[in-house]
Amino acid sequence: MAPRISPLLVLFPLLIISLLRLSHGAGIAVYWGQNGNEGSLADACNTGNYQFVNIAFLSTFGGGQNPQLNLAGHCDPSTNGCTKFSDEIKGCQGRGIKVLLSLGGASGSYSLNSADEATQLANYLWNNFLGGQSSSRPLGDAVLDGIDFDIEAGGGSHWDELAKALNGFSSQKKVYLAAAPQCPIPDAHLDSAIQTGLFDYVWVQFYNNPPCQYSSGNTNNLINSWNQWTSSQAKQLFLGVPASTAAAGSGFISADVLTSQVLPTIKSSPKYGGVMIWDRYNDGQSGYSNAIKGSV
Repeated sequence: MAPRISPLLVLFPLLIISLLRLSHGAGIAVYWGQNGNEGSLADACNTGNYQFVNIAFLSTFGGGQNPQLNLAGHCDPSTNGCTKFSDEIKGCQGRGIKVLLSLGGASGSYSLNSADEATQLANYLWNNFLGGQSSSRPLGDAVLDGIDFDIEAGGGSHWDELAKALNGFSSQKKVYLAAAPQCPIPDAHLDSAIQTGLFDYVWVQFYNNPPCQYSSGNTNNLINSWNQWTSSQAKQLFLGVPASTAAAGSGFISADVLTSQVLPTIKSSPKYGGVMIWDRYNDGQSGYSNAIKGSV
């Protein structure tokens, strides 16, 4: 007679797999800060839809410039007006949401011209936004969880050195690192940085890039590109999508197509982390995260 297998022995591995999935941290990331009509940071976090919020952007730095925050119509950093978000950042973190500062953006005046500049910027970020101390913290005394690299200009050199310098502070307090490369491989700006293997989250922009995005009912280019990215040094990969047709020039995927055709395929990857949405304003208008959150 064959030995009887206890139902507990069958269920236990399933439980472990489930717990591993939960600890994997799958969720939705969103960019907030580039439209004064998108509501407050607290409004974004209070939706309960996001597990990551990137405050966008620190758009001026390097080349001898004083680093400068640009949060569009939300506040004026030159008069310390953005410190009002300190309590909101803490409130988001209290909900278990990771809040990061995003560097760069599609339009800005930024660059890194030497290893020394990279080190200087890392020190500035640590003291003014992370676990260090400064008398001039633009977002007040809230301690952000990490730094996002949305580098779309300024060349491809020294971003790896910035990542290494920021990671060096993790011995004092973990600094989460994220990156938002374009989907063509290798990314023109962030390839060497991502190859360091230091990035916890890589939310790839699968839009405004016709060779590797969804178009006209065809998911092949998108899926093929995703599969290429799974071989990168990213710890977790996120599918970056626009929240509406208005949010990007091309590459919009309807919530129905995303949940029925794309996510079931890419979620099989061990590196799958979730979905990144550009941006909070357009998501608020379209309800995109509401439509997909049950499937991410």
